[in-house]
Amino acid sequence: MDSTTALAWAKSKFHVEDVIHFQYGSKHNLKELQSVEKIAAHYGVNLNVIHLPFESFQSNLLKSGGEIPDGHYADESMKKTVVPFRNGIMLSFATGFAESKGASAIILGNHFGDHAIYPDCRADFAEAMRSAIALGTYAKIEMLSPFQTIDKTAIAKIGHELGVPFELTWTCYKGKDKHCGTCGSCTERKEAFQLAGVKDPTEYE
Repeated sequence: MDSTTALAWAKSKFHVEDVIHFQYGSKHNLKELQSVEKIAAHYGVNLNVIHLPFESFQSNLLKSGGEIPDGHYADESMKKTVVPFRNGIMLSFATGFAESKGASAIILGNHFGDHAIYPDCRADFAEAMRSAIALGTYAKIEMLSPFQTIDKTAIAKIGHELGVPFELTWTCYKGKDKHCGTCGSCTERKEAFQLAGVKDPTEYE
């Protein structure tokens, strides 16, 4: 829901042509792909599916890793879902893709609530990447992270105002037929809708 709201935000302000979806061996990659195909069609943007060989990385989020833990993101166990430097690698690819396409900016949907668990979602990391991307490209590609200082509840509100089709989005880390409703990602999704006062269209197990 973060990335889709970021897309909706970008479409409301800029001309957006492409979205990138990364297949990197996560347990929920197939469900994400099915979701992003519908979202890209909804917003009329080109979908670019990129395969990354993360199989040798250590993370329970990956098919090669252990079980997805249940509980809130604040729990120590959720650190097991960190994929080492995932955003750094994906942003690097997106930057090269953007410059090759003649684009002026890339957009990251990270938010303040991610900072406790994921080091490559934190504001200081985003600022460092923003500087590196501008310095490392002829076009001085800009990295936009509109939700960097807000939480997922605020994103739910913004998405609701922008008419985001939240029913098309996928959040659950377990990648089953339905959202499990108990993993950290599902827990945060449910709380965000509830606290935002926005109807949750998600079907949970």
